[in-house]
Amino acid sequence: MRNENLIDTHMHIEEWVNDECEFIDCFEKHREESDLRSLNICTVPTKQRNFCNNIMCALYKLAHPNTYIHGGFDHMIYPITENMPEGMDLVTQYRELMEIGFDGIKLIEGKPIVLKTLGNDLNHPALDKLYSEMEKDGTHIVFHINDPVDCWDITKTSQEFIDKGWFYGDGTYLTYEETYNQALKLFENHPNLKATLAHFFFCGDMPERVIELFEKYPNICVDLTPGCEMYHSFERMHDYYREFFKKYSNRVLLGTDGTFPWATKSHVWCIDILSRFIATNDKMMAFDDSILTGLGIGGEAKENMFYKNYERRVGSTPKPINKEALKDYIHKHWHLLSKDEQDHLVPYVKKYVVGSEN
Repeated sequence: MRNENLIDTHMHIEEWVNDECEFIDCFEKHREESDLRSLNICTVPTKQRNFCNNIMCALYKLAHPNTYIHGGFDHMIYPITENMPEGMDLVTQYRELMEIGFDGIKLIEGKPIVLKTLGNDLNHPALDKLYSEMEKDGTHIVFHINDPVDCWDITKTSQEFIDKGWFYGDGTYLTYEETYNQALKLFENHPNLKATLAHFFFCGDMPERVIELFEKYPNICVDLTPGCEMYHSFERMHDYYREFFKKYSNRVLLGTDGTFPWATKSHVWCIDILSRFIATNDKMMAFDDSILTGLGIGGEAKENMFYKNYERRVGSTPKPINKEALKDYIHKHWHLLSKDEQDHLVPYVKKYVVGSEN
């Protein structure tokens, strides 16, 4: 299926190289083979250090200016505290990213394994100050809050999730409902926050919860980035969800969660499934080899979900990178990077930021 008017709004870079390419070009084959209008790379935590990943995202955008990027934060001290080292508080980090030319922010702080590390308080004063700044600025946030409800039930959690540390039923994590209720408090306190809730807010079986947020908060959207479990819900309630996505087409974004160093074919396959699910009546093998039936949505509703919603929230073109601000950021945080990270970054910084490969 041709996707020249589709933006993959949710991607990540985790490594430097795979058998196909280096990180600096890792999604360009996906962009070409999937005929993407654009894509958005979100920072991910790497050993609780986001500075290197932010720099990698900015370098990618310098090499490929038609790329959106969403940055993330290093909390430095765990559990979360307002008493950060001078110049390292979250609001200062946020301001630095915006000056560099990031198009928005990725918050994974609501994922249970991360939230536990931070102290199980999604509304901690340090985070609350950050939300206030982003709400005031109208900055777009890709926000991961909660995880599939089965992650709290050892009889239902997959071995893959257990191996990744995504089983949360041992009593040391907030429950699914506690995390959900913290999120509701967050949105009540910041009703104009421009947040896209990743993975359908893990509410595929409870669409009424998503509808309630849509009706109360004009800037809340969801993305359809898999989790396969939500597509099981979409299939079980096929007719309901066809009407849901037509009615709320202006509140839904598409993304693959494509993560380098996964092979390009994974990203291409995933965006093809997503686009066909929205725009065709095809029956297809979904993300865990179950059957998924397309919704057959066209016209303005399809265009909203494919690209218009994202452009309304973030802009029709990515922001340019401010090289001087990026230089300052690299200089400030260089001593916090590992020797391996420094060694990997040097040639790219010389080529794309300093302007010399020598």
